Amino acid sequence: MAKEPGETKAKAQAPFAAIHRHGFVRVAAASPRASAGDVAFNVDQTLELARQADARGVDLAIFPELNISSYAVDDLHLQDAFLDAVEAGVARLAQESEGLKTVLVVGAPVRRSGRVYNTGIAISRGRILGIVPKCFLPNYREYYEKRWFASGIGLDGLKTEFAGQATPFGPDLIFAADDLADFVFHIEICEDYWAPQPPSTLGALAGALILTNLSASNITIGKADERKLLCAAHASRCSAAYVFSAAGPGESTTDLAWDGQGSIYELGELIAESSRFDWGSELAVADIDVQRLRLERMRNGTFNDNARAAGYPEKSFRAIGFTHAPDLGDIGFERTLRRFPYVPNRPEQLDQDCYEAFNIQVQGLARRFQATSGKHLVIGVSGGLDSTHALIVAARACDDLGLPRLTILGYTMPGFATGEETKGNAWSLMNALGVVGEEIDIRPAARQMLADMGHPFARGEPVYDVTFENVQAGLRTDYLFRLANQRGGFVVGTGDLSEIA
Repeated sequence: MAKEPGETKAKAQAPFAAIHRHGFVRVAAASPRASAGDVAFNVDQTLELARQADARGVDLAIFPELNISSYAVDDLHLQDAFLDAVEAGVARLAQESEGLKTVLVVGAPVRRSGRVYNTGIAISRGRILGIVPKCFLPNYREYYEKRWFASGIGLDGLKTEFAGQATPFGPDLIFAADDLADFVFHIEICEDYWAPQPPSTLGALAGALILTNLSASNITIGKADERKLLCAAHASRCSAAYVFSAAGPGESTTDLAWDGQGSIYELGELIAESSRFDWGSELAVADIDVQRLRLERMRNGTFNDNARAAGYPEKSFRAIGFTHAPDLGDIGFERTLRRFPYVPNRPEQLDQDCYEAFNIQVQGLARRFQATSGKHLVIGVSGGLDSTHALIVAARACDDLGLPRLTILGYTMPGFATGEETKGNAWSLMNALGVVGEEIDIRPAARQMLADMGHPFARGEPVYDVTFENVQAGLRTDYLFRLANQRGGFVVGTGDLSEIA
């Protein structure tokens, strides 16, 4: 199984800027050029992208469904000569990728016990780690996979011989690096994640943090948005990353088309995606914060409860260990960093989030005011960001309750460092909103308190330490609470979110 956090000595010795030192794993959704039925060409294209991925420090590269054979070759999947060529192609791929650090997950038809399975094959440094058969085979509309393939449902605990290697076979596999904490992944194939309960749900409950999908989903109008919805929702629900690799142009010349929509999601957020309808090969690469994913699950008791309700899948899944020996140097960072990480970078989402945040506060304040049967809302108004926002929320709460804004008692309380502009802003805001405004100069009381404390400022020394600041902040708070007692109201706290941000 994967190492627990902190167990790897080499990781601790890595440069500070190394992604693996900070709980990241680099993944790629690969969209290679394809040639229907040309196994040698498809293997060459897979190797080319695998080498590119290795050069970019990718830990895990996911290829499309049946990318070695190509998807739309129909009855060729039932021809022994063709299946022999596929098996030989996978053997060559394993041999020629032996020197690569990148773990490859490729798609190929595999024979076993007189049946053919549509599978995902995990390969690490020339070793076939395991073969995962597709569980849900579409047999409707333009699909008729049951003509060629058998379902992998129920084939737990099996092994098989393929491409000259004995290897685990079944849908009950997850793959875990022995030397890189939290590098644990699961494989499912295309239609599997259209099912009400995708196989990757159990894979996640068994411990996989990276869920992968090898797809040859053909493109129809509107389907791209459907894929995005499924990937985002599943990554969010499973507290996981979801890597989706799709076949692109060159797959077929039949009545279907493919767009190569590769994408990488983390907790419901799109991290990277490939261009669509591109005739060339492409890698969509991103660094996944697997440590964050593990910690999210630790904090979410429902995730563990679901594992319990499902009979603890970790008991039945086979965890296939492998030595990854990742690059522990500084290999850059394959992830876009937001300038403002706490707010969305899409204007329409920002508008929606601000609308919700504002109205959540308005509703909470209005309900609390109803429950206390108070006469007034008392608020300190400095002219800064937090008190401005709080005063606007209070004004809207009064509007919603049908109360006059004169219900709000606003107090500006200048101190030693208060400028005329800041104080002017406070008065302009209170006048504009139509609330009751008053001013209390806290400097005399602050001087007296500092003198009583023996603070150097009271002796005329320029000492502006935390005590000096907190005396003023404490007096403002004290005044507000006494005023609320006197006027029959309660204090609206303005918070300090601008300082925290």
